[in-house]
Amino acid sequence: MRKIFLYGPPGSGKSTTGKLLAQNLNLPFVDIDAQIESVAGMPISEIMAGQGESVFRDLESAAIARVCAADGVFALGGGALLRDENRARVESAGQVIFLEVDLATLLSRLSPDESQRPLLAGDPQTKLKNLMERRKEHYDSFTCRVTNICSDNPEDLKTPEQMAWEIRQRLGRYHVRGMGAGYDVVVEPGGLDRLGEVLKERGLQGSAVIVCDENVAPLYADRALKALHEAGLPARTLVIPAGEEHKTLETVASLWRGFLGAGLDRHSTVVALGGGVVGDLTGFAASTFMRGCAWAAVPTTLLAMVDASMGGKTGFDLPEGKNLVGSFYPPRLVLADPQVLSTLPERELRSGLAEVVKHGIISDPELFELCVQGWDAVSSDLFEIVRRAMGVKVQIIEQDPFEQGRRAALNLGHTVGHAVEIVSQYRLRHGEAVAIGMVAEARLAEKLGLTEERNGLSCQIKAVLADLGLPTEIPSDLAVPAMIQAMKMDKKKERQVVKFALPVKIGEVKVGVAVSDLEEVLG
Repeated sequence: MRKIFLYGPPGSGKSTTGKLLAQNLNLPFVDIDAQIESVAGMPISEIMAGQGESVFRDLESAAIARVCAADGVFALGGGALLRDENRARVESAGQVIFLEVDLATLLSRLSPDESQRPLLAGDPQTKLKNLMERRKEHYDSFTCRVTNICSDNPEDLKTPEQMAWEIRQRLGRYHVRGMGAGYDVVVEPGGLDRLGEVLKERGLQGSAVIVCDENVAPLYADRALKALHEAGLPARTLVIPAGEEHKTLETVASLWRGFLGAGLDRHSTVVALGGGVVGDLTGFAASTFMRGCAWAAVPTTLLAMVDASMGGKTGFDLPEGKNLVGSFYPPRLVLADPQVLSTLPERELRSGLAEVVKHGIISDPELFELCVQGWDAVSSDLFEIVRRAMGVKVQIIEQDPFEQGRRAALNLGHTVGHAVEIVSQYRLRHGEAVAIGMVAEARLAEKLGLTEERNGLSCQIKAVLADLGLPTEIPSDLAVPAMIQAMKMDKKKERQVVKFALPVKIGEVKVGVAVSDLEEVLG
């Protein structure tokens, strides 16, 4: 769905917010009123004065019918959906977002001469109040709302940039810039069945190969293949062994041979359907096959959705450590369908929640508070969890696409976590190891005096993770020297010094903290 309609009363910021939103999502922006004036060859005020509101509404209906045939962000006039046929048309074509702004703020935005708002001309304040009363039931009927309500302090009002970001979060729609031409990130329940259509919307129309592992293939390979075929895209499936132990150069080589056997060329698309291992291997294979072909990520685990599928980091493991060989090669699309999480084993789902908690700690306290509510609340609203957590990573990637600074915050819990994961010989899942790593690194932050309250932060993080059914302590059977050696091999080290991303408080992480005494980290 690439049609977004912004609706609300006069002065709610539809045009200003809409322009920013369209820019954020790499979509065209259309102001319906401006289009009407262009077609009519005169201002709306003249249309209303000379021909009446009924003629203007007819022109408005015609304009809405035209724009529904194209993709974009559309700013609708404050009464554009009063006609039932207009409302039915836009709601079937895309998503309507109602911008809810309090009356006092609307009045403050109105200039004394409201000649550009014919229905408010003469006495804008009185007429706006009356208009809002007449349309209250109509406006209240729109359920997808983004509010900008003024409290006692006008500075609490959201900026247009904040409104545009909130809309992106609500819709689960992002466009990531900073790495090449950029790519779309889409969170869409049922999106797997539209995979072919979504690829074609983004210009990916050649032959395709779907890569999945032996666990995902029986569940979703046929559905993905059907979606591609229904869109007219020739495709076949390649199945690889499941598990971190197969994240090797040998598996990458098997993918290259599979691409050749399928007749792929540089105009083809490779679809990674699976978890983080499948995404990393497939992305790396695509980055190097014929010097690079397009790929799309369709994550099927929570961990892959909120973390591994985004950012363009691809690669494979060596016996000495994880992800030591790889490349930055962004996908052309990330399509996350939360409905596929229904078949995910509970342990895998809980493992993915570690990355969700991590994102809350980094920069989204509201997401962290959602996790505080516990397993039942979190598991019952995965769409909310996925779109918010993905939003955190999108913002960080855009700020630092190649991990030169801010993006290192995403390593929270991973330096210790990777060591625990490796030394446990992967009996601990990635998210479980990261959960342990976050608690250990929070304790380190407290020892170094980085946190606001000694012991408070690590206990807070530990409690949330434990309530979600995640481990929080390093298993006693793991050898400390082996974990220290694994940390020394971590790719994040600089001049032989291991650097950490450590939590300062919920919503803030300090990056680049050098630690020479690694035994203190595990103590």
